[in-house]
Order: sequence, then C-alpha cells, then structure tokens
Amino acid sequence: MQTNHILEFKELIKKFSRDELLWINGYLSGILEGGGNPTSLEATPSTNLNSTPAPLIKPTIIYGTETGNSKKVALQLQKLLKQNKIQSKTYDASQYPLDKLEKEKFLLIIMSTQGEGEPPVSATNFYQSLEQSNANLRNTQFCVLGLGDSSYPLFCKAGEDIDKNLEKLGGQRIINFTPSDVDFMPVAKSWFNQILNFIQNSASPSLSIQIETTKIATSNQKKSYTGIVKHKVILNDIGSNKETYHIEIEPEEEVDFQPGDAIGFYPKNNENETIEIAKLLNEEGRSTEFLTKNIRGLSGKSLEKFSNLFKIEIKESKIDLIDLLKKYPSNSVDINDVLSLLNPISPRLYSIASSPEAHDGELHIAVSLDKFKVDGLVKTGLCSQFLANYTLNETLPFYIHKNNNFRLPADDKDIIMIGPGTGIAPFRSFIAHRDATGAEGRNWLFFGEQHFVKDFYYQTEIQEWLSTGVLTHLDTAFSRDQKNKIYVQDRLKEHSKEIYDWISNGAYLYICGQKDPMSLDVDKTLIEIIEKEANISKEDAIAYLDDLELNGRYQKDVY
Repeated sequence: MQTNHILEFKELIKKFSRDELLWINGYLSGILEGGGNPTSLEATPSTNLNSTPAPLIKPTIIYGTETGNSKKVALQLQKLLKQNKIQSKTYDASQYPLDKLEKEKFLLIIMSTQGEGEPPVSATNFYQSLEQSNANLRNTQFCVLGLGDSSYPLFCKAGEDIDKNLEKLGGQRIINFTPSDVDFMPVAKSWFNQILNFIQNSASPSLSIQIETTKIATSNQKKSYTGIVKHKVILNDIGSNKETYHIEIEPEEEVDFQPGDAIGFYPKNNENETIEIAKLLNEEGRSTEFLTKNIRGLSGKSLEKFSNLFKIEIKESKIDLIDLLKKYPSNSVDINDVLSLLNPISPRLYSIASSPEAHDGELHIAVSLDKFKVDGLVKTGLCSQFLANYTLNETLPFYIHKNNNFRLPADDKDIIMIGPGTGIAPFRSFIAHRDATGAEGRNWLFFGEQHFVKDFYYQTEIQEWLSTGVLTHLDTAFSRDQKNKIYVQDRLKEHSKEIYDWISNGAYLYICGQKDPMSLDVDKTLIEIIEKEANISKEDAIAYLDDLELNGRYQKDVY
C-alpha cells in the first residue's frame, strides 16, 4: 500500500515547479517536527527556526542615487530582509547587469530624482535602457520607491517613470508607486514593512498578493518666509581664483531650523537674458513671462520636446534656451509653444552656516559664484549670481529644507567634519552650536581650498575656536600652495591611526561639499584607513563604512 502511495506521489510532483517542491519540502519538514500528524495545509508550522522554510522570494534591490540617500535606504532594506532570513542582492543601478532583467522574479527599485525629473547620472543608462527595452517581465513582480523633494516641479518623476516602464513590460506591481519627500525614512520604513509582509505571506512567487496602499500625501507648498539681507561680504582675498560670498539674512519672523538644515531659494532669471529671448521669438513685450521659467541647462526630455517643436535634430546634450534659439533659429515657432515646454525654475539649496543659538536666529550662507565657459563665453550660475547681486536691506523670500539625515549627535559624542570649499558652511553651524550649548564632545575639522592667504574661509572664527578648545583639531589642505596638490583626503591619510581610534571609540563622521570627485575620494580614503588600521579586507572595510552610514554615524551632505 505504501508503495502505491509513493508512486502516486512521484507522479503528482512531476507537474510541480522547483519553487513549489522547495515549499513542499519545508512544509513536510514542519509536519515531522510537529509530530507527523498533518490535518490540513494550514497546519501550525514548527516553532523551531531552523526547520521553518525560508521564503522562496529572493528580491533584487536596485538603487539610483546622487547624494547617497537611495543607497542608504537600499542597505537598510537589505539588512531588514537578512534579519528575517530573506536572501537578497543589492546593486547600484550603474552596475546592474541589464541582461538579467528578464530573469528577475522580484524587483525592488529605489530611485531618486534630479534636475528636470531625471534620474541620477549613475542611473541614466539603467533608466534609458529600461525605457527602450522590449524585455518580457510577465514573470516579474516589482515595486518602486521614489526619493525626491516636493519643492521641485517634477517630484519623484524618475521613479514614477521606472514604475510605469516596468508595468509596460508586463511586470506585476505589488505595491503602488511610493513617492517620498525629503524626510524619506518614515515612508521608506512603511514601504519595507509592506514588502516584508508580502514576502512572508507568499507561499510561492506564483501567488500574487496585491497590497492596497494609502496614497501618501505630498505637497510642494512649504512654508515660505521672508528676510532682510543685512550683510554680504566676499570671503576671498584679492587675487583669488574664487568669488565666495558670506551672506546674512535676518528673518522677519521666527524661523524653526537646526544645524544641518538648508535654506531654499527660488531665483529669478536675469532680465537682460529674458528680453533677448523674447526678441528672438519676435515677442519683446512678453519677456517677463520667462523670469520664473527654467531657461538654463535644458537637457534630456526637454531637448527632445524642442527637437519635435523645431522639427530639427538638436545635437547638444545640454544647452541654455537663449543659445538654442540662436543656434537653431525658427521664425515659425510660437512663443506660447516655447513657454509650454519650459518647467518652472527649481529651488536651489544652500547649507545653513549659522546656529539659532549662536547667531540670534539669523540665517547665514556661503555662496560660491559659479563661473564656467560655453563656446568661449563666460557664464555664471543662476542662483549664485542672483544672490551675489542681491541688494542689501532688500527683502528675500526663502524656505527651510529640513535635513534629518545630517544632524549633530549627543553632546558628549566626538565628531569629525570634512568640509572643503563652501562645504565648511554646515560645520561653522555645528561648531558654533556646540560652543553656544557647551557640548563636551571633541570636534575635528578638515578644511581645504586653493590658497591659505586668499581662500581660508572663516579663518578668524576658526582660530578663536582653536584657542578656546571648542575645536580640538584643525587640519587644512590648500591645494595650490605647493608644487604637489594636497587635498583633504591626503590629510586624512596622514592621521590614519588617530582617525580610526576616534571612529572605533564612537566618533561620528560628516562630509559636506562636491560629490564628484571630492566625496568619492574621501570614501575611498576612509575605506583604506579602516582596512589598514583594523587589519581587515577591503570588502570588510567597505561593509564597516556602510554600517557606520546605516547607523547614522557617517552622514553626508553632498551635491
């Protein structure tokens, strides 16, 4: 009789997939652990964790990041899945092997949005390949989390586009597209829990459990303030290659901000430029309609739309509207059509360089006038020029960009701050705040610029903090004061052992400034320091630094 049952069983399981066989194996193991008396498929599983079948879903997590936030979210999700015995793989979008896309069973995408609703530079190839793909994803389940800032007109657009493209290719969406604003972690954690619930309640990837999610309310109506521009001074000395402004704003009402926050401005275009654009379109009287439109650095989808409008091929990957109209003149183009293709100007963010406790609620910023050449012509950055030219004692509108991912630790904790150039701004706020509040933690600052004599921002204050002991250590890197250029990462290497001692004893690391190449070079240097001083492999050193970031002990404000 038993032989007949075995034959029947063997015949039955011939139709089962590998995943179904694995589930049955785990199910039968649970029955045996529970006494071998099954009553139904809903039999109580064994409480022995070693005998509990592992979930069959093995997610692939792909993130696209510009400043590191999406990576942080991806690593936190991977950590949570691992804690729940769920295997997963995590990829930077730039490193994901696109030929594997059709083989994916469960995709989790975390994508930030930049500029004109575009993905981060590192994720551009992934984004475009997905857009142009004809892959068959009928066997792929997916969900997408978007990171963005609702102050921007195309909020979380890159993530939303990816979500739509995955569906277009046949993918099965298990959670509605989820956008998150600047305070993204509460939304991300809710998303994590929904994913975890789905995986733990899916006996097989073939079972589709649609999760109904509540639409997350977002608004680009952030509280607007006004302030008087009370003071403006160039921080560089005569002969410097830089033009960096220290600007102080006295708010007209009390403003809630903390060290680490940023201030947002909506700049307006230069009137001379808008008049010339209107002239080129034979509508000089309508120049003011361009004052709040994005006419600088048109790229990506905007240029595709202008190609269609002008009925020409635009070869540039990025170009200002005025240069576009000069290079591709078209008398038949209607000004209304041009205006309809332009997005509103996106806000520009500057790290706040003041502490509410130390500076009586004033908001200070450090602004480097951005200068660059296009076809031999010198141009300047929109907002940096807007602020550099702003009239003293005039009212300036702004809003506060809360940054809960760039915060001072407890007063007794040590901090290491790496801030070359205007990256020093938030650290001026940090040190001033710790001075005003009597925080006991040690403070170590790394600052770099081109020349000691011409470019040492906030030198007087820094020397005062050193003399009073508020600043424990200062290391500077003035790159052009000697034959061989020296940068902040070189100074870090010189103090390898002491830096590792600080970190291993609980110090917090902070970095502010340009992402590429500065912050990437600092990352590499920190990995080298950890690898050397802890005597571990490079892979373990990378994991160590990632763990610091996951636990909030390595925080970045890079751009």
